Amino acid sequence: MKLKKALFPKKKKKESWFKYISGILHLWLGLLSSLVVFIICLSGSIYAFKTQINDYYNAEKVFVEAPAQPQVNIAAIEALFEREGREITAIVIPEQPNRSYSISFREQGEEQSKTQYFDPYRQQLLGYRSIQLDDFFELILSLHKSLWIPGIGKQIVGISSLIFCLLLLSGLVLWFPKNMRNLKRGFYIKFKAKFYRINYDLHKVLGFYSSLLLLFIALTGAYITYPWMKNVFIVSLGGHAVASEAAKEELSEDFDAVLKQMLAKEQDKKQMAELSAVSFDSIYHLTNKQLPYAGAISIVGPNDKESEFKVTKLNTSNLLGAILPDELAFNKKGELKNQALFADQALHKQFIEIAKPLHTGEILGIKSIILYFIMALIGCSLPITGFIFWWKKVK
Repeated sequence: MKLKKALFPKKKKKESWFKYISGILHLWLGLLSSLVVFIICLSGSIYAFKTQINDYYNAEKVFVEAPAQPQVNIAAIEALFEREGREITAIVIPEQPNRSYSISFREQGEEQSKTQYFDPYRQQLLGYRSIQLDDFFELILSLHKSLWIPGIGKQIVGISSLIFCLLLLSGLVLWFPKNMRNLKRGFYIKFKAKFYRINYDLHKVLGFYSSLLLLFIALTGAYITYPWMKNVFIVSLGGHAVASEAAKEELSEDFDAVLKQMLAKEQDKKQMAELSAVSFDSIYHLTNKQLPYAGAISIVGPNDKESEFKVTKLNTSNLLGAILPDELAFNKKGELKNQALFADQALHKQFIEIAKPLHTGEILGIKSIILYFIMALIGCSLPITGFIFWWKKVK
């Protein structure tokens, strides 16, 4: 009988039907999805620090002692590798002077490249990145995306993410008091109260403060899971639905542009087949001339499949300090062949480009990762505090 009353609470006097139905939905959907939501948020909070944990685990290789006035000298690094019979195939130059470079290279007579950390000041290789934590984070990611359940697990997570969105929205409805004079009670937790009151405040207040960001995280997660959600985001940001005629026309135009670029690259590849490529040092300076802002630079050299230098520079010169990628392509002579700046793209294409870091919190670097971590922990707590609040009514 108590369980029935707890599952089907009566409508209070003067309570609007909208708020009553919101409360019923919040209760039932919460009980239905609480365990999955807890697992998703917990695994997400752990996975958020994957890069930082790996960097800490490889600290003796990732971090180096920088001189008072550190200078980038790619030419000296190239000369060193050439003397040792090694050919550099790619190089990543971080923005921070106290971090080592990541250099991919081939030993003389070998076809496969290998990647190691490199101290640019002492001019020495520091070794390979330890991969001992990779399996652990793969397990965490698999738990986050599919609950370790093949096939149907991904759908369970996707549906639970959408239910979580409804819970957050219905929670906001329930948060607003009938009498606006009591509004301030929803902004703070009364820690001097008894346990159940503190639990109720934790659910209500923390849920309110975290609701918008958790809603955004859940929606971007659904974007990654469901094609129809991709359409919702793309259309709302000014793009065209994937199956629409406008989208097909846009795709056709993009395909034509890519095809022309591929043909030009093939022609360029034939013309420069016997030509020696300019140095990575030259490409580095050309990149900074073309993109005159501070940022990490990744350069991939020409190879059997690609005749051009592929360069990505991370741009944080914006109001929020978001990490946005700008891409350049240079031929073997060092001539700029293609430029794809993030700021020049349409809004829906920009979103597609950064959807994953927006979902994981990597978009603003460590400050947003910490914020997402806190939000994910709050997300973990909401099913617990909500269940305790409901179970008290059952008892």
